[in-house]
Amino acid sequence: MLLTRKDLASMIDHSLLRPNATLRELEKLCEEAAEYGFKAVCVNPIHVEAASSLLRGKGVFVCSVVGFPLGTHSAEIKAAEAREVVRLGAQEIDMVIHVGALKEGRHGQVRDEIRAVVEASEGRPVKVILETCYLTDEEKIRGCELALEAGASFVKTSTGFAAGGAKVEDVRLMRRVVGSRGGVKAAGGIRTLEDALKMIEAGASRLGTSSSVAILREMIRSE
Repeated sequence: MLLTRKDLASMIDHSLLRPNATLRELEKLCEEAAEYGFKAVCVNPIHVEAASSLLRGKGVFVCSVVGFPLGTHSAEIKAAEAREVVRLGAQEIDMVIHVGALKEGRHGQVRDEIRAVVEASEGRPVKVILETCYLTDEEKIRGCELALEAGASFVKTSTGFAAGGAKVEDVRLMRRVVGSRGGVKAAGGIRTLEDALKMIEAGASRLGTSSSVAILREMIRSE
């Protein structure tokens, strides 16, 4: 697959999710996203309103996270959080599932909490974070199926805050399950152009990374 610099940038969610992130760092994130043409910035709820203001008219989406990073909030809290970030200006939502419920086979509970967030997001794309490092392949498959059944737009590998991040084999598996019915977002540990291209080749349609600028600059140097 031959990607241009613009193509690659349009697949990247430029992320700043550290708990110690400052407003100045947020401003820099938004400046970089506009300069390089990234698809979105991905920020914590506390930064959604400022990011929305900084990026107004710049053609960059604001994505925020729900139930992040552990996924252990109740479904009601996750839905309320989704409604709040939508009110503040979020155009996409990345939610973390209750991983333990999936592992215990409480599939209806997982489906219902995803659906609650989808409904609260009022038509905005919802990306469902499975936290694949904690799951068997069978659980990953079931998680993807539940996300689609609940109306989510994407499945996503990882938060980047767990024991492991995106792996090529997980992206390939997730793409096989969702097919053309949804997107696959790879996130966690994507730091180089090689990492990014491997994920895309495996089937990722979106990448979440805080190394976005370094990756684009690497691509520029290779042209």
